Amino acid sequence: MISKNKVFKDKLPSHVAIILDGNGTWAKKRGLSRQAGHKQGALNLRKITLFCQTLGINFLSVYAFSTENWKRPTDEVDYLMGLPKVFEEEFNDAFDEYDIKVVFTGRRDRLSEDNKALLKRVEEDTKHRKGLTLNVGIDYGSQDEIVRAAGKWSVSNEKAIDTEKFALYLDTAGMPSIDLLIRPGGHMRLSNYMLWQAAYAELYFTKTTWPAFNEKALLKALKSYQKRVRKFGGLKGGGS
Repeated sequence: MISKNKVFKDKLPSHVAIILDGNGTWAKKRGLSRQAGHKQGALNLRKITLFCQTLGINFLSVYAFSTENWKRPTDEVDYLMGLPKVFEEEFNDAFDEYDIKVVFTGRRDRLSEDNKALLKRVEEDTKHRKGLTLNVGIDYGSQDEIVRAAGKWSVSNEKAIDTEKFALYLDTAGMPSIDLLIRPGGHMRLSNYMLWQAAYAELYFTKTTWPAFNEKALLKALKSYQKRVRKFGGLKGGGS
């Protein structure tokens, strides 16, 4: 494993988000099924999550299944919907050892009863942990999230609203904004992922597919982030 001393901890992002893309491409290049790519991607999530914890990153959000992914072939959707069970069975011991808290964002009304119960169980079992918080987006879409948040506010007793108050109605209430958003797989778009939370995020795109995105690739992304000057609409360092 790469030493965490190669990253300056005082310049680390608090909240990193990753769009888990390129599983199918990774598998195709190896003559494997798309399901094999998704399985390798799931295993890589375990490795990268544990590495983020050792680095001292506080929040890791990942885009596992979007509101649009239901359009994929039935056999692929069925396989992806079986991954939460694999997640619980294969990751639980390591996440317990590393004190990792797990939360899920996205809709739950379209999930199976088994998956609804599983997500609730994992959140309940890990809610008291003090390490990194892993936020997994399942049946998640940012536009859908914002519409649902607006619906929650509309039936509340709150008359006035601002950005800070509105954020409390989002799935990510209580989480900080995203500092660094990484997209492996070669595409340079956000694909409806955490648009509100990523308003001032630094973006990092790489052709490396998610199953091949290892610790070295993550450190490269973090070093790129550390070289940037974040202005949040203001002026720093005399820039424009």
